[in-house]
Amino acid sequence: MTTAPERWLTALVFTCLLAGCGTKQVVVQSEFPDPVMNPLPLTLGIWYNDDFANHEFFDEASGRSESSWLVNTGQAQVELWQTLLTGMFRDVVFMNGKPGPGQMNPVVDAVLLPAVDELQYAIPSHTNVKVYEIWMRYRFQLVTTGGEPIAEWTMPAYGKTPTAFMQSDEGAVRLAAIVALRDAGAHFATTFTRVPQVEAWLNSLPRAGATQVQP
Repeated sequence: MTTAPERWLTALVFTCLLAGCGTKQVVVQSEFPDPVMNPLPLTLGIWYNDDFANHEFFDEASGRSESSWLVNTGQAQVELWQTLLTGMFRDVVFMNGKPGPGQMNPVVDAVLLPAVDELQYAIPSHTNVKVYEIWMRYRFQLVTTGGEPIAEWTMPAYGKTPTAFMQSDEGAVRLAAIVALRDAGAHFATTFTRVPQVEAWLNSLPRAGATQVQP
């Protein structure tokens, strides 16, 4: 069993090896606009697991002439969804832990569990097309505070940045990721109430007159 200092040293050595091998590292940071919409009259809980809150994507170079990539979107993911959900719902509450039996969480109408299922990227050296692209696929679970499932669905997001706008690969990939995140936010805001399981749940609430989704 490794100790905390040993794990820290291993991580440090790995980072140094990445730098030595020419890894291009991108930390995605941005401010996201508040959604312009009437908030749903619900109190939504949100819980980010560690993989989501610290999400990153590593792609090892396939040859000496190429660079490896380490793209970190964790901080930007949390900022996007906090901003978006705060504008979409009457109240948003950060959960103390993953919903489940006996978990002491605040009382909310439901809890959203976001996850990044997949992230892919393409740069001009890969495709011979002068654009930088990011593809993402999210998986969402909507559950009760006891962890009982309400709805589960996936959602794509896409971002593209022409080379003319950036001077470096890293900057272009960062901007493409930001565009993909904004696409994800817009897609979620416009489709959330149309997910069949979510729609059925909204229409079943006691205050259905306030939250009912019209076909």
